[in-house]
Amino acid sequence: MLSAALAGCAGAPAEGSDEVTRTPVHRDYDSTEVVVTSPDGTERGRVTAAIADTSDLRVLGLSDTEDLPADRGMLFVYEAAATRTFVMREMDFGIDIVYVGADRRITEIHHAPAPAPDEDGEDQRYPGTGQFVLEVVLDWTTERGVEVGDEVSFDLPE
Repeated sequence: MLSAALAGCAGAPAEGSDEVTRTPVHRDYDSTEVVVTSPDGTERGRVTAAIADTSDLRVLGLSDTEDLPADRGMLFVYEAAATRTFVMREMDFGIDIVYVGADRRITEIHHAPAPAPDEDGEDQRYPGTGQFVLEVVLDWTTERGVEVGDEVSFDLPE
């Protein structure tokens, strides 16, 4: 249990401090805080997401990631909205794949389990339409009541 409580921590906080220094899941990526809210403005959840905004980063995705804490994710950024298909290539864990339109509203949510031990994930295909795609740990959206139509907010580096 202790290792789960320390996942993502760089070290213990200073004596008397409530602050914990977090180690990024993807050190070489820019990151942003992603907040999902219902149409009435109720916050449903938030994660710190690594930004995959180049072709190489998008192809790699989470493939080289051993696990993903519930407060982390990956945000795939494209120039424009389009129909896309995500696969579970070389994934070690299941994820939710959340398609987000140019208006930053969720258009599709898929729950993608990890590939079986004898599979590479290429046959697990999850289509949707969006300019952005958020990947979070499996069932993150279900546990927080995230739905199609919810708003996703984040800032991108210039």
